[in-house]
Amino acid sequence: MKSLWNDQEAARFQGPLGQRVYTSRLLGSDPSLVLHGGGNTSVKLLETNVFGEPEEVLYVKGRGADLATIDASGFAPCRLRRLLRLITLTELSDEHMESELKLSLTRASAPAPSVETLLHALLPQAFVDHTHSDALIAVMNSRNGFERLQELYGGLVVIIPYAMPGFKLVRLCREILAKEATRDTIGVILMHHGLFTFGDTAKLSYDRMIELVSRAEQHLEAHGAARMEWPAQDPPRPSRVEIAALRQEISKVAGAPMILSVHADAQALGFARREDVVELSGRGGVTPDHVIRTKRIPMVGRDVAGYAAAYKEYVRFHANDRALAMVDPAPRVILDPQLGMGVLGRSAEDAAIAEDIYRHTIDIIMSAERLGGWRALPAKDFFEVEFWDLERTKLAKPDPSQMFLGEVALVTGAASGIGKACVDVLLERGAAVVGLDVSPAVKTLYQRKSYLGIECDLTSEEQIAAALDQSVWAFGSIDMLVLNAGIFPKSTPIAAMPTEVWRKTMSINLDANLILMRDCFPLLKFSPRGGRVAIIGSKNVAAPGPGAAAYSASKSAVQQLARVAALEWGSERIRVNCLHPNAVFDTGIWTPEVLAARAASYNLSVQEYKTNNVLKTEVTSRDVAELAADLCGPRFAKTTGAQIPVDGGNERVI
Repeated sequence: MKSLWNDQEAARFQGPLGQRVYTSRLLGSDPSLVLHGGGNTSVKLLETNVFGEPEEVLYVKGRGADLATIDASGFAPCRLRRLLRLITLTELSDEHMESELKLSLTRASAPAPSVETLLHALLPQAFVDHTHSDALIAVMNSRNGFERLQELYGGLVVIIPYAMPGFKLVRLCREILAKEATRDTIGVILMHHGLFTFGDTAKLSYDRMIELVSRAEQHLEAHGAARMEWPAQDPPRPSRVEIAALRQEISKVAGAPMILSVHADAQALGFARREDVVELSGRGGVTPDHVIRTKRIPMVGRDVAGYAAAYKEYVRFHANDRALAMVDPAPRVILDPQLGMGVLGRSAEDAAIAEDIYRHTIDIIMSAERLGGWRALPAKDFFEVEFWDLERTKLAKPDPSQMFLGEVALVTGAASGIGKACVDVLLERGAAVVGLDVSPAVKTLYQRKSYLGIECDLTSEEQIAAALDQSVWAFGSIDMLVLNAGIFPKSTPIAAMPTEVWRKTMSINLDANLILMRDCFPLLKFSPRGGRVAIIGSKNVAAPGPGAAAYSASKSAVQQLARVAALEWGSERIRVNCLHPNAVFDTGIWTPEVLAARAASYNLSVQEYKTNNVLKTEVTSRDVAELAADLCGPRFAKTTGAQIPVDGGNERVI
């Protein structure tokens, strides 16, 4: 393992806490050491309290912070003396420990301290680092892992047998360290958990982490157990509908819509297609730290009911008559020879976390297997962590404003104007969103797991089909279809209408919408909450103007298409509604010059022109997008076939 320390970069971080921030980010930037909020670091400082007295303070990573991006505010300052007194107790319940950790804070606004805070306090050195190294976990989870570690590290580390996280682990560490730690000790290994290193400087603690992890990597290399390269695999052939149906079944078991992301790369397919994949993956995860993200074992194949029944039995057996808050029995990882690897979560971000963790799990399993045999903790140890209240607090509770959490929306014409506003609103309400647009800019609107931008010419059925495939593989299906893309050709009288202009307008404004509705219908049928289609029409449907024959006819035809779809699809729980905006000026075609010229032609100021409606109000892209999202939400759950104006009141329409 290569050290990332850079003297020039390190000099930018002043003081012990600054140095703590710097090396924490170095650790957090390496996914083979730290994954998704895992690991933690600390530094002990002498500060002056409000009474003017010197006081030792432990700055430990706050709960929910990410080492890769942490700054000083991400550390929880705890009074060290109080923590050290807690360590001397013979018993301390989880509830009391949680309370005492909060009471130890020197600042009420600080983040909650890590559940491993007392372990950091126990180690006397100023700087303490803690990671979950892939290489180290592979060694410890192999046959005779404990003995291998003893041989590998000798007196440099103290090895602690596995114990449930919390105060019991703190007591065990205290007892063993008192007997075995020496002046040569530079680290502590917690079996089936991770590695602690420490030192009087941030660099020394970091360097020791690199040194000890490198030894584990070299051990794997020497025994032919380093990370393997997976051979190319024949690509799978699951249809969009197969994936959507599987996602619906899992969502039903989960009790809420789930994002399903499917991956068919060499690693995913190679592992899923192993003859012993059921036995290998069925032994458990590599550490209980990951169980709330991936469940103890994946679902191999597609027997969702069977997996859920087995999970419920696992809970019943290990609960031992305890009253526990039930966790949904749906899988979080799927291994299937045709799909490869599927990962699930209540959001696209959660699914991506499950993917990252299980990819590392595969690497660790294969390394440990080649090192002499993959071994996992008993199921009861995973169960205790999975249902541990302090562990489950890591999972954020759904925000009530995220009404579309777990659902997938597809928006056309997404790169600008009303389409982009629809993407914005749907993302804000928790949806995973696919944006289609002929402009390449659609691909980079957002850099987040819940957004997929696809450059797509809607006049090409082949490109539409490819975009739908990509959408379903990314998120599992489509629940909401927002048809917004369209063109408004130059004003032309019917007597002078070029055939090619008419056909192009119909192709984009009408034909593309027919193709999208037709091809999305099988997906919308499998929406856990019922499919929804929101069509962005136009005031011209009810009140056309001269020179707009192609545009007005195409938008009117789409309205009729929507009305028929509402009639045909109601029995499948799919609702179809239209909204008709007018005079929306915050779009790309309305430059200040065009707007000023148009207003002048009516002898109006720009502001008068923008509010030239019954309510004398300006209509924005955001206004249209909010209503489009509402049409897909619970407020309109019993509405289909509606035609709703968004125009501030137009006299000709009224």
